[in-house]
Amino acid sequence: MKHERQAGILLHPTSLPGPDGIGDLGPAAYQWVDSIKQAGFSLWQVLPLGPTGYGDSPYQCFSAFAGNPFLISPALLLDEGLLHLSDLDDRPLLPEDNVDYGKAINWKNTLLQRAYSRFNKVHPPLLTDEFNEFQENEKGWLGDFSLFMAIKENMGGIAWNEWPKELRKRNKKSLSEFAQFYSDEILYHQFRQFLFFRQWMQLHTYVNDMGIKIIGDIPLFVAYDSADVWANPDLFFLDNEGDPEFVAGVPPDYFSATGQLWGNPLYKWDHHKQTDYAWWISRTKSTLSMFDFIRLDHFRGFAGYWEIPAGMPTAEKGRWVKAPGADFLKRVSAVLGSLPIIAEDLGLITPDVVELRDHFDLPGMKIFQFAFASDPADPFLPHNYPVNCVAYTGTHDNDTTVGWYDNAPEVERDFCRRYLASDSNGITWKMIRALWQSPARVVIAPLQDFLSLDTSARMNYPGRLGGNWTWRMASRGLPDELINRIKEINWLYNRLPELQEEKKKKG
Repeated sequence: MKHERQAGILLHPTSLPGPDGIGDLGPAAYQWVDSIKQAGFSLWQVLPLGPTGYGDSPYQCFSAFAGNPFLISPALLLDEGLLHLSDLDDRPLLPEDNVDYGKAINWKNTLLQRAYSRFNKVHPPLLTDEFNEFQENEKGWLGDFSLFMAIKENMGGIAWNEWPKELRKRNKKSLSEFAQFYSDEILYHQFRQFLFFRQWMQLHTYVNDMGIKIIGDIPLFVAYDSADVWANPDLFFLDNEGDPEFVAGVPPDYFSATGQLWGNPLYKWDHHKQTDYAWWISRTKSTLSMFDFIRLDHFRGFAGYWEIPAGMPTAEKGRWVKAPGADFLKRVSAVLGSLPIIAEDLGLITPDVVELRDHFDLPGMKIFQFAFASDPADPFLPHNYPVNCVAYTGTHDNDTTVGWYDNAPEVERDFCRRYLASDSNGITWKMIRALWQSPARVVIAPLQDFLSLDTSARMNYPGRLGGNWTWRMASRGLPDELINRIKEINWLYNRLPELQEEKKKKG
């Protein structure tokens, strides 16, 4: 990342406002970018943008390469002529302050089917050429993904390990016959991916033109019920029937007394190494085509990961297994020429994780909310931050800062007030100010904290099934008063891009 002091804001596109039940990549996204530019941000952080599966989690996607079609903007499809205003006449009444995934997905599916039908009827020459080019450029993953999704829908949505054996085991003749019979369904899924990437790349270009970079996310593990695992079983610890032998998670920590049982299949790292990490290199390149920087989620898993035997009810029973992180990152660096990576180094961090992070000079993460459980030497307190880190009030996995303070033990609340030399009034902004003052090169806070919202605006409860990822902002863009307030602290603590440009000109 740049050597200048920078500030960023965390907001996932599903949280943007709009009339179609879920935030998307249309007009509200552009207004959002305009407003964060005015506020003096140089970074916008998002969560993974893949097609979500069970629980609507962006960390459990049907593909590590594909995009989420429900982020496609109907307004932009109207501009393209792929939708007409009459197509919106039957829009259902959808909540504006949260995402009702069931209703939103049904509505978006209806619109996307209409857009596909019109595309097939009209075949607009320019768009058709672009679609053909997209299919060619993305053939490394697009064919498997669209086939996977078509089979999955044909099977009523069940996981791939429950499909008939010939499809589960990827029998060539059976797959060929299916692909021939359901060619239109397969093409439809490819068309949705084309629309998603077209809209996202246009937005990404706009963001960059505004002088803002996007931080994206690579979850270390992929979902079991995904095209990645179905199409590449040799890369994972699976038995002869395709079921996981071991699954991912973390042992008990400050998030959960029984640990977190994620259930993702584990990598056969020896096999990855033998292929020069080809799948991982493709995945990293694909992600970096979408973002300017990537946050490696669960970075400690590249040094060692928690192996849980499949079938365990919790993550308490397992063992640590060494991973080839240094060899992997060396290979990625050789291919990419640099490592535009943030290491999510939270949780149980052992010396090998620190050594791996520091050997490749990767910035780690600091969470201000974690700072008040010990004493003034706590590494999460701003005065103890190294320059090379990315510091947050909290992330999508934490409570909002107001919610954290309201629910924290009194001993932590007292320490927080003493640290800030303040009472509890306006506690969030006092924490933001202390964070912005810190030596950390990059500081980021979720939009919910800039708005001083309580627990009701929390994005995710780790380990809780259902009810996550639903929060949405109320207005398009940031209010003028908030823009001015943010710009002031960005100026005061030397985090405005304009200040950095002036400094460069002066030499």
